[in-house]
Parts: sequence; structure tokens; C-alpha cells
Amino acid sequence: LGTRLRPITEAIPKPMVPVAGVPYLEHQLRELARREVRDIVLLTGYLGHQIEEYFLDGSCLGLSIRYSNEDKPLGTGGALRQAANLLAESFLLIYGDSYLPIEYGDVLRKLTSSGAEGLLVIYDNRLNDTSVKNNVDVDEGGYVSRYDKDGVNLNYVEAGVLAFRRSVLAHMPAQDVVSLEKEVFPQLIARHGLIAYPTRQRFYDIGTPDRLEAIQELFGQ
Repeated sequence: LGTRLRPITEAIPKPMVPVAGVPYLEHQLRELARREVRDIVLLTGYLGHQIEEYFLDGSCLGLSIRYSNEDKPLGTGGALRQAANLLAESFLLIYGDSYLPIEYGDVLRKLTSSGAEGLLVIYDNRLNDTSVKNNVDVDEGGYVSRYDKDGVNLNYVEAGVLAFRRSVLAHMPAQDVVSLEKEVFPQLIARHGLIAYPTRQRFYDIGTPDRLEAIQELFGQ
């Protein structure tokens, strides 16, 4: 719902908040196109029709866009499960309010070459330059060993880019609202099934007015 960006988000969904003259989501989609990621599924909810009406089938950006819309909030996992028939066997998952310009193909290749079912891109946040609280720990083998949004003594933060095998949907509980973070990550961590992809590239997000201002500066306004 983008409550921290109100009153802007009272009339538009958070991914459509203007950044440097266009909706934020357009910057993200153009970055995907530059990285040769062209088959896109947008999971929409609150005021999602505005996103569909603006981007249509994605051809104006050189993309193929399909949509899965929530009639009611389903959580990060529930929304993904609802779109199951649109997902590839392995796929990237990118949050609709964060920006991380990296080689997305490398992320997906790391997942598929590993035995893991999921992957988190993580950023070394010891410089504390994102204003986002650290929430990830990694073991010596490069697997996520802890995910805790309220944790202490953690050096990494999830950077808004993930990858999964479609088989991960089978681990979701039989309920409408499912959280990846609370109900799926712990299962994957317990069986060494969530690998980390560290990056030194700082990520940005538009979750608060201060962070929105930072990404405006990134794009030149």
C-alpha cells in the first residue's frame, strides 16, 4: 500500500510513483531489458490496473509482460503461488520498489548451477549507506544461515533481487496469505537450500520519502 509515501500513494500504487519524470517501475523494467531479461510477469495488487494500463503488453519497452493481480493481499509467497502457471522452472523475483543494477543472468545461473531451491542477492551493509537494517547472515559455504528482520550482529541485507526454482511453491503452507520471509525462508535455510549471491553494488528503494529522494538523485533529479 505504500503507506509511508502517503499522500502520493493514496492515488497511485507505489511502483508508479514518479522518479525522474516517469514511473519508478519503468526504470526497473528498462534495466531488465538492458540486461536481456525480457519475459516479465508483474504481480500486482493495490491499484494494479494503473500498472497494466500504462505498460500494457510491454512491447513499447521491448518486453513481453503478463500480469497476475491479487484481489486481496496474499503476501509475498501467496502472490507468487497465484502466478504459478506463468512461472518458468527457474526464475528471478525482483521487488517492485527496489533498484539494483547487476547482471541478472549471473544470478539465475548461480541458482541453477547449485543444488539450492532459492537464492538471495545480499549487500554488505556495514557502511550503513542504505538506511535499511541488516537481516541476513551467511555460512562459510555461502548459504544463508539466518534471516531475521529484527536481528543483531548481521552484516548483510537482502537487496531486493531473488531467484527460485518453481518447486519452492510446494513448501508453502495451505493458506491464502503466505510470507516468503516468515514461512518459506526458514524451511530452505534449515535444509541448506537458500544460497547467497553477495554484491558490492548498492541497491536503492522507494519505501520512504528519504529513500525516494536518494533514487531521484541517482537518476539525475
